[in-house]
Amino acid sequence: MTEHQAIYTHGHQDAVLRSHRSRTAANSAAYLLPELRAGQTLLDVGCGPGTITADLAELVGPTGRVVAVDSSPEVLAQAAEYLAGRGLDNVVLAVGDIHRLQYADGEFDVVHAHQVLQHVADPVAALRELRRVVAPGGVVAVRDADYQAMTWYPELPELTAWLDLYRRTARANGGEPDAGRRLLAWARAAGFTEVTAGSSSWTYATAGERLWWGESWAERVVSSGLAATARERGFADDAELAVIADGWRRWAVDPDGWFAVLNGEVLARG
Repeated sequence: MTEHQAIYTHGHQDAVLRSHRSRTAANSAAYLLPELRAGQTLLDVGCGPGTITADLAELVGPTGRVVAVDSSPEVLAQAAEYLAGRGLDNVVLAVGDIHRLQYADGEFDVVHAHQVLQHVADPVAALRELRRVVAPGGVVAVRDADYQAMTWYPELPELTAWLDLYRRTARANGGEPDAGRRLLAWARAAGFTEVTAGSSSWTYATAGERLWWGESWAERVVSSGLAATARERGFADDAELAVIADGWRRWAVDPDGWFAVLNGEVLARG
């Protein structure tokens, strides 16, 4: 692993991307929306399958330009298909590395990274690179979950085992799963002089939400990048992963089930 590399813990299996495709600007970037206006240039780093990107492109369009970057060509292909389906022609897609962006100093009015910094080995260096490419007076917006702050009911031991396994695996991969609480500190360390920090959450409490969230994690526990790394490093075997997956499925059908994901958010300038 070189200086800034880390392994993307989730991987890009369909169960992961189904979760990512549920994200919109409204449910995942509401803190940024008041900063957007038509005609801006916007860089979306770690764009994934493009659902948030598309919303942002509409908000800065039709005269604004969006560049969307991801490390996975396969995921970018899905983003291209999704953007075409939305009829958007003001987005350029590119394979890229958050630590070495191929753009000029001050090229963008807005730089956005959603659920990215938790997966990089040096988030402060990544933020310095985002700061480099944002124009004077522009804004860098980052949002990341905080796994240790996630909470749920009923308090099933299998979900506690899942959280312990995920945090251990993410750190073994070079990331920081409890990134949300650290965004303010990281932005200050990266040299930003004006930082506004906040938080928001995703909550899964209806029958449909529980089933979708619980089944997603049940599948990911046994067949995603998380599962592969856990097996390779000896953190869990197939039987242990199956027990965790069964716990997720029990939670998903419990009418009392409730799960909340806390996300840290930062708007950084200067």
